Amino acid sequence: MSRVLIIGAGGVAGVVVKKCAMLPEYFSEIHLASRTVSKCEKLQEEVGKDRVVGVYQVDADQASEVADLIRKVQPSLVINVALPYQDLPIMDACLETGVHYLDTANYEPKDEAKFEYSWQWAYQDKFKEKGIMALLGAGFDPGVTNVFTAYAAKHYFDEVHYLDIVDCNGGDHGQAFATNFNPEINIREITQRGKFWENGEWHETDPISVREDLDYPGVGVRASYLLFHEELESLVKHFPTLKRARFWMTFGEQYLTHLRVLENVGMTSIEPIEFQGQKIVPLEFLKAVLPNPGSLAEGYTGMTCIGTYVTGIKDGKEKTIFIYNNCDHAVCNAEVGAQAVSYTTGVPAMIAASMMLQGHWMKPGVWNMEQFDPDEFMERLNKYGLPWKVVETESPFKR
Repeated sequence: MSRVLIIGAGGVAGVVVKKCAMLPEYFSEIHLASRTVSKCEKLQEEVGKDRVVGVYQVDADQASEVADLIRKVQPSLVINVALPYQDLPIMDACLETGVHYLDTANYEPKDEAKFEYSWQWAYQDKFKEKGIMALLGAGFDPGVTNVFTAYAAKHYFDEVHYLDIVDCNGGDHGQAFATNFNPEINIREITQRGKFWENGEWHETDPISVREDLDYPGVGVRASYLLFHEELESLVKHFPTLKRARFWMTFGEQYLTHLRVLENVGMTSIEPIEFQGQKIVPLEFLKAVLPNPGSLAEGYTGMTCIGTYVTGIKDGKEKTIFIYNNCDHAVCNAEVGAQAVSYTTGVPAMIAASMMLQGHWMKPGVWNMEQFDPDEFMERLNKYGLPWKVVETESPFKR
């Protein structure tokens, strides 16, 4: 019985639910929980009660509530597509009940704009002793980009030396300012200092201060900015031959102008302020007034291009490959009613869950995506909506 409990009911969760529902051979029974049960009921109505057989209200900040729900549902796997703040309570609940765990983004504390794997890696021994598995970062980036790196290392190189992960959204949603996933998480991420790995140590940069104009297949030339992204932390650990590893994301000038203004007037702050006799967090208020990312799908045009440039040595010679996927916003909307950013996160989570349930990827402990054999996962990307290409090319990056 491959019964799953999905926690979360936002844009990514919608994709995960619908893609799981299409594959009863992997997911025999789907249960869905969120703080707002009406969102679960809406998804259940869209998918059908024969596939989403149970919906529940749960406060995922409370491990005890999640554990009680797990005992009620008795799933084989919990798929966490809630907020990153909730990773640890959900992991605690899985540990208490002896159930496998999967998420798409690493933990970060709510009161500090900081994310790193140390909190979750600390569960390694506990999960191993319990005989259950946690798979971390099973989205696209992190997630597919980790698997791209493992695939490159396995099939194209004797040693990998340079890694540049690139994330381009070349689409147009028609909004003056909107984020493609949870605004609170998105803005916290890009207003942090940049960070990259080089010559055995981390180097920091000011936020959005290092730019490269890169030519993305299917999209064209876009301004790309160096950020810190969590997959860098695990990749430099698991591929110790890396001399440099960086992450780049595209932003349009209109988006950056809006962001600078909001930052300058204090609207991106996570420090509570006093307003009309109560404490509010400016960024949480901003999230409430910005468009819901799940509402952007209708009329969204254009493509994403996310991939990994890998340079290394093969048979004594240096070469570079680029592994990437293009995803069309309109095609995603036609299939599952979502824009491509939600789709590219939700589909890999479904595939990784299927890999765990079937035993292809199953080992007690806490693991990142690149620690497993990449081949079957790569085949399923092609099969379930995220086809990829590999090209041998010149690196667009300077040493």
